[in-house]
Amino acid sequence: MIRAVSIFFLVIILALCYAQVASPEQEKMNKTDQIKLPKPILKGKISLEEAILNRRSIRSYKQDQLSLEQIGQLLWAAGGITAESGERQYRTAPSAGAIYPIQIYALYKKGLFHYNPFEHSLDMVKDEDLRRDLTSVCGGQGSISQAPFVIIICGDYSKVTSRYGQRGVRYTDIETGHIAENIHLQAVALGLGSVPIGSYDDGKVREILGLGAGLDPLYIIPAGYAK
Repeated sequence: MIRAVSIFFLVIILALCYAQVASPEQEKMNKTDQIKLPKPILKGKISLEEAILNRRSIRSYKQDQLSLEQIGQLLWAAGGITAESGERQYRTAPSAGAIYPIQIYALYKKGLFHYNPFEHSLDMVKDEDLRRDLTSVCGGQGSISQAPFVIIICGDYSKVTSRYGQRGVRYTDIETGHIAENIHLQAVALGLGSVPIGSYDDGKVREILGLGAGLDPLYIIPAGYAK
């Protein structure tokens, strides 16, 4: 009887210790809502040349919501995995040294999400529509609040500069450009419009998105049906 009681209290103590050492990140992951995205389409209805020809910066959008298929396709074009070879994975945009310092966030009426390329899914970060908040720190550019879907490209410069020194900043910016162009051309291929936005208050965007240390917002891209 005494042994059983001792074991019981030991289990309680261990459980309490675990609860105390569990990090906020672990607790956040446990509460995360995940949306699995449909598999990307690998052959579209128009050619690459037609997409390049028809790409325009679109700043006014209809209120029509995008489907999960369209959302998944845009995010896959941004940073999805295209092939695997052993432990190495290839993505839709090239990265210096295959470091991949870019993190993709997506914002629409259901909330703020982080794109997980390994599972081709959306992991919820905040369950609130932050498009108007984001607009307010981007000089009031209405295309952000008007668009049904907004992609925010963020990067960790330190991951690249730790290997390439100061030139790693340029490599990260170049990678951001690769990703942005993929998004714009994929939007055209889906019959959508998009616009690149680079004017915003970095600190306030970081605060709205709740970005971790070392992660900077680099590009904001609203997308949707052109009005």
